[in-house]
This record gives sequence, structure tokens and C-alpha cells, in this order.
Amino acid sequence: MEQTHTSHNGTAATPGAQRRVLVVEDDPTIVDAIAARLRAEGFLVQTAGDGPAAVDTAEAWQPDLLILDIMLPGFDGLEVCRRVQAQRPVPVMMLTARDDETDMLVGLGVGADDYMTKPFSMRELAARVHVLLRRVERAALAATTPRSGILRLGELEIDHAQRRVRVRSEDVHLTPTEFDLLVCLANTPRAVLSREQLLAEVWDWADASGTRTVDSHIKALRRKIGAERIRTVHGVGYALETPTP
Repeated sequence: MEQTHTSHNGTAATPGAQRRVLVVEDDPTIVDAIAARLRAEGFLVQTAGDGPAAVDTAEAWQPDLLILDIMLPGFDGLEVCRRVQAQRPVPVMMLTARDDETDMLVGLGVGADDYMTKPFSMRELAARVHVLLRRVERAALAATTPRSGILRLGELEIDHAQRRVRVRSEDVHLTPTEFDLLVCLANTPRAVLSREQLLAEVWDWADASGTRTVDSHIKALRRKIGAERIRTVHGVGYALETPTP
């Protein structure tokens, strides 16, 4: 088990102050680089080099976020994600060495919130970590100051207060990112939102290089609520379809 722990550097104004990030990666060069960058951002960091160590550390240390490689000794990152999410909800950033859409969709399906394909810039990784944590904070705030009522779009129901979604009265499990993405589309049903708009609204990320992230989350969302409910406008973006009055 490869594990390190650093205490906070005392800079209370640091954006990542007191937040705990568990980095799970078996390549020492990559894990050291990620850990160094996140510590420079003010995060508390622990690392694990295999699947079993990752699950044990997550249970004992209760991190605020996981950065999780898919390919790991022991058992892979997908199984780590399943087991950790069964313990408690925690945002997960998946790392994959292959630009393989199947890996991405499976990762999103087991509870990951975002993914990055190697090689990646440490600047972008740090920015996305901040974005994921801000989304969790916004979700917690929304839970304490919920909108009233339930949005019904035909057989699709969105309960903002409980952050629950139902299709034909059946509960549909969505990750926090998928829920926010659906709400963003549902706020202006039938209106086409560009990938860049969705990236800015849901991920708070303005770099167009992340639009593939939007596409993969849309595909994962379609698998859960029905492909016919989200319309693709080629070269532009996506719209949430609603029943004709």
C-alpha cells in the first residue's frame, strides 16, 4: 500500500483549504505529480496504489473527492468506485490511459462524476477538482433552500428538493453531475443548448477542450432516462424534448 499524508500548510485563504483528496494511481511519477499540485493548491492529500488500499483508505479517511485511475492492481478503479460509493457518496474524477468512450461511459455508470484522459495538464486537473467540489457545495445549498414543487415533463419528473428523478413513476439513479445536467436542459425545455453553454453552466469550465466530457455525460444520461428524451442538434448541442401539448 502506497500512502502519504500531509498536514495543512496553514494558509487558510487557499482555495482548497481543509479539503481532502484521495489520489488512487499505481504509477509513482503520476501520483507524485498530482499530489504535489494538489498540495500546492492547499488540499490535504493521501494516495493509494491499488484497489484494496483505495477502498480501505477511503473508508478510514473519508475524503471529499477521489481521483481514481481505472487500471489498478488488486481490482480496477471501476470496482473501487462501486465500493466507495456504496459506503458514502463522494465525487469521483476518473483517469484513463485510453481515449475509450466505453471506459468513460462505464465509469460514469458506476458513479464517477467526470473523467480525464492521459496525458493531461495538471492545471486542468486542479481546475476540475475545484469545479467538482463547488458543485457538491451548490447541491448541498440547494438541498437546504430547495425550489418548490416538482417539474413534470410528460413521464419525466424532476424533484429539485430531493434531487430525485423518476421516469414513468420509477426512480432513476443519477450521479450529481447527471442531475445538474438534466436540470440545466430542463430549465429551458426544447431549447438547444450548445456544448460550451452546458460546460460553463454545469461544470463551470470555459475551455472548449472539455466538450467531449459533455458528450459522454449526455450518452450516460440517455441510457438512464431514455435516448428519445434528449435531442442532438449536430454541430450545435442538445435539447430536452418534451411532449407536445
